[in-house]
Amino acid sequence: MSDLDTPAHGAATGTGDRSRPRAVLPALCVTQIVSWGTVYYAFPVLNPQITGATGWPAQATTAAFSLALVISALAGIHVGRILDQRGPRAVMTIGSMLGVISLLIVSAAPNLAAFTTGWMLAGLAMAATFYQPAFAALTRWWAPDHVRALTIVTLAGGLASTLFAPLTATLADHLSWRHTYLVLAGILAAVTIPAHTLALGAPWPHAPTAAASHAGEAAAEVGRSRPFLLLAAAFALSAFAMYAVVVALVPLLLERGYTTSQAAWVLGIGGAGQTLGRTLYAALARRTTATARTTILIALGGLTTAAFAAVPGPYALLIAVSVAAGMVRGNLTLLQATAITDRWGATHYGRLSGLLAAPATTAAALAPFAGAALTTPLGGYGPLFLLLAAVSMAAALTAPWTGIPSMPLRDSHKPSGFRSATTRSEP
Repeated sequence: MSDLDTPAHGAATGTGDRSRPRAVLPALCVTQIVSWGTVYYAFPVLNPQITGATGWPAQATTAAFSLALVISALAGIHVGRILDQRGPRAVMTIGSMLGVISLLIVSAAPNLAAFTTGWMLAGLAMAATFYQPAFAALTRWWAPDHVRALTIVTLAGGLASTLFAPLTATLADHLSWRHTYLVLAGILAAVTIPAHTLALGAPWPHAPTAAASHAGEAAAEVGRSRPFLLLAAAFALSAFAMYAVVVALVPLLLERGYTTSQAAWVLGIGGAGQTLGRTLYAALARRTTATARTTILIALGGLTTAAFAAVPGPYALLIAVSVAAGMVRGNLTLLQATAITDRWGATHYGRLSGLLAAPATTAAALAPFAGAALTTPLGGYGPLFLLLAAVSMAAALTAPWTGIPSMPLRDSHKPSGFRSATTRSEP
């Protein structure tokens, strides 16, 4: 075994003149766009057409999508352990294949049971192809300069909704929802399967061995600690609000009289906001502690959600709100990606990040179904967005208690004082 800062069997992990697997970063940029765009962002655009064409209740189709996210959360814990030990190539390649199969099943589903089965398989694909495995790959290969790589891949990933929400709406204008999903499955297969197979084949560097036994015990201890549990709770509440907004935004705008295409563009432009916001994360991180920026960003998420409820138009103003909301979402993605290394180091990043992400992903899974179910008793999507803003504010009130006085899992190879390329230590 080797230290993370030294090449392992020819793999490159360090900085300066130590090269890294060059194809990994551009490949993950492309595959994150396509994976999120086809498996996740197409659904909120197509769901009104799905329910209209099939007569299936919106609550039922949304529940199937939510179930996929629940499965993703549960599977993500095991996927994280596999990534720590074996690397991302097999995980992400198989995940891409499962994603293609799941979209084919969804497109051909004759009934709700088959439709739900397709989404259950999609949940496994999400766990194996979305940000979590990509972040684990970059954190290991790029350590200790991984924040820059994470920023780049999330800058690209933020374009998923910008590209695929309008593309999906355009396809749906000319094709049925079933044929639209067939086209999206073809794009997913053509891009992500070869990219993951060919680009992720570099040898996987081993984690440091000096304190491996202690680190394993400490990882379990960290997972039960109050800061970790409160951080997981804050991210879960924030994710519930954020993902409910993403899925409910198109119905909100349709309720206000906008066309599907107009609503898809408002949703999609949020992706451009994510990309813009992520370019600002490094500057924010240099000026704030991890706890402070967690509180600030989650609170801003609540404010932008409230703005959607308060601003019925004009259309240009809705675009501006969507960009602002996207900027916050983009920063929240990087915030969660670096939360483990900022506080506890990178040795067991896959395991701890899987544990941290599981409640948030579960909350994100329940959010679309809960949002659809609450719309009627609340009297529409506007009141729903106000409720979601309150949930975000509750998360922001939890965030100040997520700091720690020390880093029990600080990696043995890191220089003292290292947190990440852009972060300051906690007080």
